Amino acid sequence: MIYLTRLLFCTRHCFLLLAFADTRELQLLHFSLFLGIYLAALLGNGLIITAVACDHHLHTPMYFFLLNLSLLDLGAIFTTVPKSMAYSLWNTRVISYLGCAAQVFLFFFSFGAECSLLTVMAYDRYVAICEPLHYGTIMGSRAWVKMAAAAWASGFLNALLHTANTFSIPLCQGSVVDQFFCEVPHILKLSCSDSYLREVGVTVVSASLILGCFIFIVLSYVQIFSAVLRIPSEQGRHKAFSMCLPHLAVVSLFLSTGLFAYLKPPSLSSPALDLVVSVLYSVVPPAVNPLIYSMRNKELKDALRKLVQ
Repeated sequence: MIYLTRLLFCTRHCFLLLAFADTRELQLLHFSLFLGIYLAALLGNGLIITAVACDHHLHTPMYFFLLNLSLLDLGAIFTTVPKSMAYSLWNTRVISYLGCAAQVFLFFFSFGAECSLLTVMAYDRYVAICEPLHYGTIMGSRAWVKMAAAAWASGFLNALLHTANTFSIPLCQGSVVDQFFCEVPHILKLSCSDSYLREVGVTVVSASLILGCFIFIVLSYVQIFSAVLRIPSEQGRHKAFSMCLPHLAVVSLFLSTGLFAYLKPPSLSSPALDLVVSVLYSVVPPAVNPLIYSMRNKELKDALRKLVQ
Protein backbone atom coordinates (compact mmCIF):
# COMPACT_ATOMS: atom_id res chain seq x y z
CA MET A 1 0.00 0.00 0.00
CA ILE A 2 2.78 2.40 0.91
CA TYR A 3 4.60 1.50 -2.34
CA LEU A 4 1.47 2.19 -4.43
CA THR A 5 0.96 5.52 -2.68
CA ARG A 6 4.55 6.57 -3.42
CA LEU A 7 4.21 5.45 -7.04
CA LEU A 8 1.00 7.45 -7.47
CA PHE A 9 2.64 10.51 -5.87
CA CYS A 10 5.63 10.21 -8.21
CA THR A 11 3.38 9.84 -11.25
CA ARG A 12 1.75 13.17 -10.43
CA HIS A 13 4.60 15.12 -8.88
CA CYS A 14 7.89 13.74 -10.24
CA PHE A 15 9.56 11.91 -13.11
CA LEU A 16 11.79 8.87 -13.41
CA LEU A 17 14.88 9.42 -15.56
CA LEU A 18 16.75 6.83 -17.60
CA ALA A 19 19.48 5.00 -15.71
CA PHE A 20 22.87 4.62 -17.38
CA ALA A 21 23.45 1.19 -15.87
CA ASP A 22 21.76 -1.42 -13.68
CA THR A 23 24.76 -2.96 -11.91
CA ARG A 24 26.58 -1.13 -9.12
CA GLU A 25 29.96 -1.42 -10.85
CA LEU A 26 28.70 0.29 -14.01
CA GLN A 27 26.92 2.95 -11.97
CA LEU A 28 30.19 3.80 -10.22
CA LEU A 29 31.98 3.82 -13.59
CA HIS A 30 29.41 6.27 -14.95
CA PHE A 31 29.83 8.42 -11.83
CA SER A 32 33.63 8.45 -12.25
CA LEU A 33 33.48 9.36 -15.95
CA PHE A 34 30.99 12.15 -15.43
CA LEU A 35 32.94 13.41 -12.41
CA GLY A 36 36.11 13.64 -14.55
CA ILE A 37 34.26 15.51 -17.31
CA TYR A 38 32.60 17.81 -14.78
CA LEU A 39 35.87 18.67 -13.01
CA ALA A 40 37.58 19.27 -16.37
CA ALA A 41 34.81 21.67 -17.39
CA LEU A 42 34.95 23.49 -14.06
CA LEU A 43 38.73 23.80 -14.19
CA GLY A 44 39.00 24.82 -17.84
CA ASN A 45 36.16 27.34 -17.87
CA GLY A 46 37.08 28.64 -14.43
CA LEU A 47 40.67 29.32 -15.51
CA ILE A 48 39.50 31.13 -18.65
CA ILE A 49 37.05 33.30 -16.69
CA THR A 50 39.71 34.18 -14.09
CA ALA A 51 42.42 34.85 -16.68
CA VAL A 52 40.22 37.14 -18.79
CA ALA A 53 38.94 38.99 -15.73
CA CYS A 54 42.40 39.50 -14.18
CA ASP A 55 44.62 40.17 -17.21
CA HIS A 56 44.02 43.64 -18.65
CA HIS A 57 45.64 42.57 -21.94
CA LEU A 58 42.61 40.35 -22.51
CA HIS A 59 40.04 43.10 -22.00
CA THR A 60 39.03 43.03 -25.66
CA PRO A 61 35.73 42.04 -27.36
CA MET A 62 36.97 38.58 -28.36
CA TYR A 63 37.97 37.61 -24.82
CA PHE A 64 34.93 39.31 -23.30
CA PHE A 65 32.71 37.08 -25.44
CA LEU A 66 34.89 34.09 -24.55
CA LEU A 67 34.33 34.83 -20.87
CA ASN A 68 30.57 34.84 -21.48
CA LEU A 69 30.86 31.57 -23.39
CA SER A 70 32.67 29.98 -20.45
CA LEU A 71 29.95 31.16 -18.07
CA LEU A 72 27.29 29.58 -20.29
CA ASP A 73 29.30 26.35 -20.56
CA LEU A 74 29.46 26.16 -16.77
CA GLY A 75 25.72 26.72 -16.58
CA ALA A 76 25.04 24.06 -19.22
CA ILE A 77 27.10 21.33 -17.57
CA PHE A 78 25.88 22.27 -14.08
CA THR A 79 22.28 21.74 -15.27
CA THR A 80 22.61 18.05 -16.17
CA VAL A 81 25.82 16.40 -14.94
CA PRO A 82 25.71 16.78 -11.10
CA LYS A 83 22.16 15.43 -10.93
CA SER A 84 23.07 12.47 -13.12
CA MET A 85 26.11 11.71 -10.95
CA ALA A 86 23.95 11.84 -7.84
CA TYR A 87 21.50 9.37 -9.37
CA SER A 88 24.28 6.86 -10.05
CA LEU A 89 25.89 7.34 -6.65
CA TRP A 90 22.66 6.96 -4.67
CA ASN A 91 20.99 4.52 -7.09
CA THR A 92 17.89 6.64 -7.67
CA ARG A 93 16.15 7.99 -10.78
CA VAL A 94 13.58 10.37 -9.28
CA ILE A 95 13.47 14.07 -10.18
CA SER A 96 10.72 16.38 -8.96
CA TYR A 97 8.30 18.13 -11.30
CA LEU A 98 9.79 21.55 -10.45
CA GLY A 99 13.32 20.15 -10.75
CA CYS A 100 12.50 18.84 -14.21
CA ALA A 101 11.02 22.19 -15.26
CA ALA A 102 14.14 23.95 -13.93
CA GLN A 103 16.36 21.60 -15.94
CA VAL A 104 14.41 22.32 -19.13
CA PHE A 105 14.56 26.08 -18.54
CA LEU A 106 18.28 26.21 -17.68
CA PHE A 107 19.24 23.86 -20.50
CA PHE A 108 17.42 25.83 -23.18
CA PHE A 109 18.66 29.09 -21.69
CA SER A 110 22.29 27.95 -21.96
CA PHE A 111 21.74 26.36 -25.38
CA GLY A 112 19.98 29.38 -26.91
CA ALA A 113 22.31 31.98 -25.42
CA GLU A 114 25.40 30.03 -26.50
CA CYS A 115 24.09 29.74 -30.06
CA SER A 116 23.51 33.51 -30.20
CA LEU A 117 26.88 34.23 -28.57
CA LEU A 118 28.76 32.10 -31.10
CA THR A 119 27.03 34.12 -33.83
CA VAL A 120 28.14 37.36 -32.17
CA MET A 121 31.69 36.02 -31.96
CA ALA A 122 31.62 35.27 -35.69
CA TYR A 123 30.58 38.88 -36.33
CA ASP A 124 33.43 40.07 -34.11
CA ARG A 125 35.92 38.03 -36.18
CA TYR A 126 34.36 39.41 -39.39
CA VAL A 127 34.80 43.03 -38.27
CA ALA A 128 38.35 42.39 -37.01
CA ILE A 129 39.52 40.87 -40.32
CA CYS A 130 37.33 42.50 -42.96
CA GLU A 131 36.95 45.97 -41.37
CA PRO A 132 40.12 46.40 -39.28
CA LEU A 133 40.23 50.20 -39.61
CA HIS A 134 36.71 50.54 -38.22
CA TYR A 135 37.02 47.84 -35.57
CA GLY A 136 37.45 50.24 -32.65
CA THR A 137 34.41 52.25 -33.73
CA ILE A 138 32.09 49.31 -34.44
CA MET A 139 33.14 47.15 -31.49
CA GLY A 140 33.19 49.77 -28.77
CA SER A 141 32.73 48.87 -25.11
CA ARG A 142 29.01 49.60 -25.26
CA ALA A 143 28.65 47.36 -28.30
CA TRP A 144 30.25 44.45 -26.38
CA VAL A 145 27.75 44.75 -23.56
CA LYS A 146 24.75 45.17 -25.88
CA MET A 147 25.69 42.14 -27.98
CA ALA A 148 26.31 39.95 -24.96
CA ALA A 149 23.07 41.14 -23.34
CA ALA A 150 21.17 40.37 -26.55
CA ALA A 151 22.62 36.83 -26.58
CA TRP A 152 21.62 36.23 -22.95
CA ALA A 153 18.16 37.73 -23.56
CA SER A 154 17.59 35.46 -26.57
CA GLY A 155 18.50 32.47 -24.42
CA PHE A 156 16.05 33.58 -21.73
CA LEU A 157 13.20 34.00 -24.22
CA ASN A 158 14.01 30.66 -25.86
CA ALA A 159 13.99 28.91 -22.48
CA LEU A 160 10.77 30.61 -21.39
CA LEU A 161 9.00 29.60 -24.61
CA HIS A 162 10.07 25.95 -24.42
CA THR A 163 9.40 25.55 -20.70
CA ALA A 164 5.95 27.16 -20.84
CA ASN A 165 5.01 25.18 -23.95
CA THR A 166 6.17 21.85 -22.50
CA PHE A 167 4.65 22.07 -19.02
CA SER A 168 1.36 23.68 -20.06
CA ILE A 169 0.05 20.34 -21.34
CA PRO A 170 -1.30 17.53 -19.11
CA LEU A 171 1.10 14.62 -18.73
CA CYS A 172 -0.64 11.34 -17.96
CA GLN A 173 1.20 8.68 -20.00
CA GLY A 174 3.31 7.58 -17.05
CA SER A 175 6.29 9.33 -15.49
CA VAL A 176 9.30 7.65 -17.17
CA VAL A 177 11.51 9.99 -19.24
CA ASP A 178 13.77 7.92 -21.52
CA GLN A 179 16.75 10.22 -21.09
CA PHE A 180 19.31 10.97 -18.37
CA PHE A 181 17.94 14.51 -18.01
CA CYS A 182 14.61 16.18 -18.71
CA GLU A 183 14.71 16.52 -22.50
CA VAL A 184 11.64 18.09 -24.10
CA PRO A 185 10.87 15.52 -26.87
CA HIS A 186 10.83 12.72 -24.30
CA ILE A 187 8.61 14.71 -21.91
CA LEU A 188 6.10 15.40 -24.71
CA LYS A 189 5.73 11.65 -25.23
CA LEU A 190 4.02 11.56 -21.82
CA SER A 191 1.26 13.95 -22.93
CA CYS A 192 -2.39 12.90 -22.62
CA SER A 193 -3.39 14.80 -25.76
CA ASP A 194 -1.93 14.54 -29.21
CA SER A 195 1.42 16.27 -28.74
CA TYR A 196 2.55 15.87 -32.34
CA LEU A 197 1.94 19.50 -33.27
CA ARG A 198 3.59 20.74 -30.09
CA GLU A 199 6.61 18.52 -30.71
CA VAL A 200 6.85 19.78 -34.29
CA GLY A 201 6.55 23.37 -33.05
CA VAL A 202 9.32 22.90 -30.47
CA THR A 203 11.56 21.27 -33.07
CA VAL A 204 10.91 24.03 -35.60
CA VAL A 205 11.72 26.77 -33.08
CA SER A 206 14.98 25.10 -32.03
CA ALA A 207 15.96 24.29 -35.61
CA SER A 208 15.18 27.85 -36.73
CA LEU A 209 17.40 29.32 -34.03
CA ILE A 210 20.26 26.95 -34.87
CA LEU A 211 19.80 27.34 -38.63
CA GLY A 212 19.68 31.14 -38.39
CA CYS A 213 22.91 31.18 -36.38
CA PHE A 214 24.50 28.69 -38.78
CA ILE A 215 23.63 30.72 -41.90
CA PHE A 216 24.94 33.96 -40.38
CA ILE A 217 28.16 32.26 -39.28
CA VAL A 218 28.69 30.68 -42.71
CA LEU A 219 28.14 34.00 -44.50
CA SER A 220 30.54 35.71 -42.09
CA TYR A 221 33.26 33.15 -42.72
CA VAL A 222 32.81 33.30 -46.48
CA GLN A 223 33.69 37.00 -46.23
CA ILE A 224 36.48 36.30 -43.73
CA PHE A 225 38.21 33.64 -45.82
CA SER A 226 37.97 35.71 -48.99
CA ALA A 227 39.62 38.60 -47.09
CA VAL A 228 42.30 36.34 -45.57
CA LEU A 229 43.28 34.90 -48.94
CA ARG A 230 43.94 38.45 -50.17
CA ILE A 231 46.47 39.10 -47.38
CA PRO A 232 49.90 39.20 -49.11
CA SER A 233 52.06 37.91 -46.24
CA GLU A 234 51.99 34.30 -45.12
CA GLN A 235 52.45 35.38 -41.51
CA GLY A 236 49.37 37.60 -41.73
CA ARG A 237 47.27 34.78 -43.18
CA HIS A 238 48.48 32.40 -40.48
CA LYS A 239 47.58 34.89 -37.72
CA ALA A 240 44.13 35.44 -39.20
CA PHE A 241 43.45 31.70 -39.47
CA SER A 242 44.67 31.20 -35.89
CA MET A 243 42.09 33.73 -34.73
CA CYS A 244 39.26 31.91 -36.51
CA LEU A 245 40.03 28.19 -36.21
CA PRO A 246 39.13 27.78 -32.48
CA HIS A 247 35.80 29.50 -33.02
CA LEU A 248 35.09 27.35 -36.09
CA ALA A 249 35.91 24.18 -34.15
CA VAL A 250 33.59 25.14 -31.27
CA VAL A 251 30.78 26.08 -33.68
CA SER A 252 31.16 22.81 -35.61
CA LEU A 253 31.02 20.71 -32.43
CA PHE A 254 28.11 22.66 -30.96
CA LEU A 255 25.87 22.86 -34.04
CA SER A 256 26.58 19.42 -35.52
CA THR A 257 25.71 17.56 -32.31
CA GLY A 258 22.68 19.76 -31.59
CA LEU A 259 21.27 19.48 -35.12
CA PHE A 260 21.76 15.72 -35.20
CA ALA A 261 20.08 15.32 -31.79
CA TYR A 262 16.93 17.21 -32.79
CA LEU A 263 16.70 16.56 -36.53
CA LYS A 264 17.76 12.92 -36.86
CA PRO A 265 15.12 10.77 -38.60
CA PRO A 266 12.90 8.61 -36.36
CA SER A 267 14.25 5.47 -38.05
CA LEU A 268 17.64 6.15 -36.42
CA SER A 269 16.16 6.71 -32.99
CA SER A 270 16.91 4.15 -30.27
CA PRO A 271 17.41 4.48 -26.50
CA ALA A 272 21.14 3.76 -26.73
CA LEU A 273 21.74 6.17 -29.64
CA ASP A 274 19.61 8.91 -28.07
CA LEU A 275 21.62 8.57 -24.86
CA VAL A 276 24.97 8.81 -26.65
CA VAL A 277 23.86 11.79 -28.76
CA SER A 278 22.50 13.64 -25.72
CA VAL A 279 25.83 13.21 -23.96
CA LEU A 280 27.68 14.47 -27.05
CA TYR A 281 25.70 17.69 -27.35
CA SER A 282 25.02 18.48 -23.69
CA VAL A 283 28.10 17.24 -21.77
CA VAL A 284 31.12 17.11 -24.11
CA PRO A 285 31.19 20.69 -25.57
CA PRO A 286 31.38 22.54 -22.20
CA ALA A 287 34.38 20.40 -21.22
CA VAL A 288 36.15 20.57 -24.60
CA ASN A 289 35.61 24.26 -25.48
CA PRO A 290 38.27 25.64 -23.07
CA LEU A 291 40.83 23.21 -24.48
CA ILE A 292 40.00 24.22 -28.06
CA TYR A 293 40.33 27.93 -27.33
CA SER A 294 43.55 27.63 -25.36
CA MET A 295 45.44 25.33 -27.76
CA ARG A 296 46.18 27.85 -30.53
CA ASN A 297 45.83 31.13 -28.62
CA LYS A 298 49.21 32.44 -27.46
CA GLU A 299 47.78 35.39 -25.50
CA LEU A 300 45.38 33.17 -23.59
CA LYS A 301 48.07 30.58 -22.89
CA ASP A 302 50.38 33.29 -21.56
CA ALA A 303 47.62 34.63 -19.31
CA LEU A 304 46.83 31.14 -18.03
CA ARG A 305 50.53 30.48 -17.41
CA LYS A 306 50.79 33.69 -15.37
CA LEU A 307 47.66 32.76 -13.47
CA VAL A 308 48.94 29.29 -12.57
CA GLN A 309 52.38 30.60 -11.57
